[in-house]
Amino acid sequence: MWKDLGDREAGKLRPYSFSNRITSDRIASLQLSNYKEIVSPHRGAVNSLQVDLTEGRYLLSGASDASAAVYDIQRATEYEGGSLVAKHKSIFVVDKQHEHGHKYAISSAIWYPIDTGLFITGSYDHYINVWDTNTTQVVVNFKMPGKIYRTAMSSLATAHMLIAAGTEDVQVRLCDIASGAFAHTLSGHRDGVMTVEWSTSSEWVLVTGGCDGAIRFWDIRRAGCFLVLDQSQSQLGRRPPLLECSTANKAPMSKSFPASQSVNVRSRAPQRKFAYGNGSKQSATGRTSSQAKGLVRQRLHPGMLSSQDRATSHYGAVTGLKVTDDGMYLLSAGSDSRLRLWDIMSGCNTLVNFETVRLQTSKAMQLAITNDSALVFVPCMTAVKAFDVWSGKTAMTFRGHYEYVNCCWLSLQDQELYTGGNDRQILVWSPSRLNFDEMDHGSREEPIHAQDQDNWSD
Repeated sequence: MWKDLGDREAGKLRPYSFSNRITSDRIASLQLSNYKEIVSPHRGAVNSLQVDLTEGRYLLSGASDASAAVYDIQRATEYEGGSLVAKHKSIFVVDKQHEHGHKYAISSAIWYPIDTGLFITGSYDHYINVWDTNTTQVVVNFKMPGKIYRTAMSSLATAHMLIAAGTEDVQVRLCDIASGAFAHTLSGHRDGVMTVEWSTSSEWVLVTGGCDGAIRFWDIRRAGCFLVLDQSQSQLGRRPPLLECSTANKAPMSKSFPASQSVNVRSRAPQRKFAYGNGSKQSATGRTSSQAKGLVRQRLHPGMLSSQDRATSHYGAVTGLKVTDDGMYLLSAGSDSRLRLWDIMSGCNTLVNFETVRLQTSKAMQLAITNDSALVFVPCMTAVKAFDVWSGKTAMTFRGHYEYVNCCWLSLQDQELYTGGNDRQILVWSPSRLNFDEMDHGSREEPIHAQDQDNWSD
């Protein structure tokens, strides 16, 4: 660390690089905190965790006993062990005893992304409640047609206040907080929608994962999804540079043929097959085995195209989604115990071989990722594993829960990891307090205090 500080002072290291190195070092030293403890009031499995996006100070949790709680993670409630252990008790709890509380398990609890004045809970009782944090009263609620698995709001949105809800119904519903009504529905999945995630590069793009094994991308301003990820469409590693992509795309169009030539028919047939999800094989004449059906399909309303596309991303339900901060890649987890990294622009599976994992299949799970997209934190049964995003190798393993882990949240402000599981506990994983000076001491020829000593003091 002292070397990085010296390089930063000498101008050899840019501020952004210096910040990334410090952050990476802190994350690499994460361990179960022995000086910070979250006192959980929940009497059921912790299903959702989130630290507010504005101050990075308040932790929100939702549990299967129909309770939601808020904690101040920067100011301890009390201290124990000679002021060595800081205990953080809940500021308030809303549960079944509340007049507008949920009746069944809370599956999702998220903060309103603009400020901490509102938070949203989704429950198995078919209701989404929008709560006023100051008064702990429900401002507006939405009745859904089935159990709610996951809710999400866009952190980039300036033109809408929509809550995307994934339920056991096949349709994704968008709830408008401003009007208190449903904005519209998104149809295309053939089974319940287990998880939803907004894009980190556009406020209009929504990603959904369903129990049908499909991951769909939606532009909420238009009808129908515009992309369905197919695990059979792959590319090796990261996307090639932009110039190579543009050159490769323009190369086939450099030649032009008369409309009467058969080669033109053969060149357009695969494009028609890819665009409309026609899974039938192409014959030697360039015509598909269901050409008549294909012609009818071209005349369908765009909103109907997604319902006829059978591409799948996992051999089972999609239980978790996480978009990288730059909006270029998507990580997905499925009930087939597979993790996949997708290139969003090309829609291809990057074929990163993540090491063997065991993922629970009964409920949606919450993934976390570092701001530089280097590590992804995944609940793996009773542990949380940190995988290198680009190699798939296990970088760290966090063991502390006694039962299955359901959710994790990485606070980017202080590089702390929060995890919740079926054992009703919320664990804090903090950077090691080991002095970086001591870590560097072994590699120095002279004591650190001798290096820091100036030449003019007595």
